[in-house]
Amino acid sequence: MIPGDPGTLRIPPHSEEAERGVLGSILLDPENAIDKCHAKRLAGGAFYDRRHQALFDHLVDMHQSGTKMDAITIAEWLKSRGALDKVGGYDYLIQLQDSTLVPAHVEFYCDIVLEKKLYRNLIEHSSNTIDAAYKGEEEAALLVSEAEASLFELGNHGAEQTPQWRDSVKSAFAEIETTNPNDLSGRVTTGYIGLNRQLGGLGKTDMVVLAARPAMGKTSLAMNIAENAALGVLAHNNEGVPVGIFSLEMSREQLVKRMLFSNARVPAQKIRTHLSKDDHRKLASAVDRLLKAKIYIDDTPGLEAVELRSRARRMKSRYGIGLVVIDYLQLMNYSKFAREGRQRETMAISGAIKAMAKELEIPVIVLSQLSRASEQRGGDNRPKLSDLRDSGAIEQDADVVLLLYRASYYKQGEERNDDISAIVDVAKFRHGSTGEVKMNFIRDYTRFEDRDDREDDYAPIDS
Repeated sequence: MIPGDPGTLRIPPHSEEAERGVLGSILLDPENAIDKCHAKRLAGGAFYDRRHQALFDHLVDMHQSGTKMDAITIAEWLKSRGALDKVGGYDYLIQLQDSTLVPAHVEFYCDIVLEKKLYRNLIEHSSNTIDAAYKGEEEAALLVSEAEASLFELGNHGAEQTPQWRDSVKSAFAEIETTNPNDLSGRVTTGYIGLNRQLGGLGKTDMVVLAARPAMGKTSLAMNIAENAALGVLAHNNEGVPVGIFSLEMSREQLVKRMLFSNARVPAQKIRTHLSKDDHRKLASAVDRLLKAKIYIDDTPGLEAVELRSRARRMKSRYGIGLVVIDYLQLMNYSKFAREGRQRETMAISGAIKAMAKELEIPVIVLSQLSRASEQRGGDNRPKLSDLRDSGAIEQDADVVLLLYRASYYKQGEERNDDISAIVDVAKFRHGSTGEVKMNFIRDYTRFEDRDDREDDYAPIDS
């Protein structure tokens, strides 16, 4: 007898309230709730109530079809498929909505539903083992082995099988044999010869921390890399990737204007004085170039780490983004850990960003502030890994740490504006060697460029 059948004496573990909470959350906020359910790997089979199983599966199908979702359209969708009565009817849909107080808590409802499902699976597996032991038709040692394998599979929660070691070795060797140092296929270009050479491009699942003191130009460099990646500058077959930008400090309009002036090589301050015909021509050319880029900007301030991850997941699903840029980490929140202090909260944010990169299988560039320590060391102002602000977890989670430094920032008077040299110190590189990459920073254009010894083929446009 299978646990849960009417003939059993005890009702299998389940939570009617949590199941209703998941479905009610979807009815109230379909896009966010379904994304979070997917992130939790929740499937219809996890629900105990068969009405809920059917309704969840239909809601997911409807969401994937791109149909607008609300109580009325959902009811019509179900009715057209002969499923409305099977899920309790229109009145039950309204009850689900009304009984859900906080749709943003859908992830916690999912956890409860999944935990109850795991309990039911454990009961079922254990019951089968007990029944087999009572029958005594199999050898005891074999039965123990089967029970052990069954519970081990259950402990994996349906995770994918681990590849065989020999297959992993063969795959790694094949990749080594076909690797071309100048070929960035499968990786995202930074658009800079020096950085591409040092890093080999940006790898999938990489968390790249770009850190600097305020006003050093880290936002400019990040936006330049985002632009280059979207346009495919120095990329394999010159193919760009869609880029998602989360700007927690600057507005969408500010970022777009900055990118336009930077790409056109026109000083941004001219918008407040006078734009010449040549400036107009350069800006018009920049518009034509940037229109080819697929860049998606979310300028919602003070995003929660969980919400940012959900939005990035949605960008990946809708637009196929191949790179995420976050400006910047210290402006993010993680309310769940806020009471434990900023250092613990930052640790949780950093961990969430790394987990997001692995889940979406794309590189994530996150900007970070450096502490004042570099300015308190006397004559040596070069930043160090230990200057990463708020938490050592940032350094630990990062696959790549880039420390941006411009000596002219610490000079006085005219010297501060004259020196265009900049250094991007690859202070940590999990997959290779560290080292410095010399670049130029054109202050008027807020643009970074390869140092003058770069190849002529990649000279600046309209320079």
